[in-house]
Amino acid sequence: MGDILRLQLDMDASSPLFLPRTVALVGLMGAGKSAIGKRLAARLGLPFVDADDEIERAAGCTIAEFFERYGEQEFRAGERRVIGRLLEETPHVLSTGGGAYMDPETRALMKTHALTVWLRAELDVLFDRVKKRTHRPLLRQGDPKEILARLMQQRYPIYAEADIVVDSTAQPAERTTEQVLDAIRAHLQAPTPGKTT
Repeated sequence: MGDILRLQLDMDASSPLFLPRTVALVGLMGAGKSAIGKRLAARLGLPFVDADDEIERAAGCTIAEFFERYGEQEFRAGERRVIGRLLEETPHVLSTGGGAYMDPETRALMKTHALTVWLRAELDVLFDRVKKRTHRPLLRQGDPKEILARLMQQRYPIYAEADIVVDSTAQPAERTTEQVLDAIRAHLQAPTPGKTT
């Protein structure tokens, strides 16, 4: 009996996933949204889209430049428009900026039109990944580790509203990608509340 169950689990794990909508990755800078997203898209046979790249293309400047010229409020409005447009396209894997899910309207769009996955990471993991990067506008406003800690406190309760939560640790990105795939498969196979089979 154990062998039959194990075989069934192996078959389930290798069966292709049908995704009826976009998978949107949320989380703080350094959580691995781009690294995991690219691998996830390849495994699912879907396009990978980075919302920040699309915002820069639409704005004609870098995100850092946009922040400096127009401020965060105007950036969030532009981000909301771009993500709304992307969510109307055919299913893909979407990496979103760290603050995107914090905007109530953007969050509502993502909850309605995407399967959201929060890549949750500890402070030391995040800091190790972002400490050598200079293109993060929010990290230029003081001590980067303190800023990350404050953002975690502010944002993690909201990120927790995502459909799926997967821990992004210091392990290889391939392993985390596997965990995301497993979590998506489990979520899609879970019975709908109130639905009888």
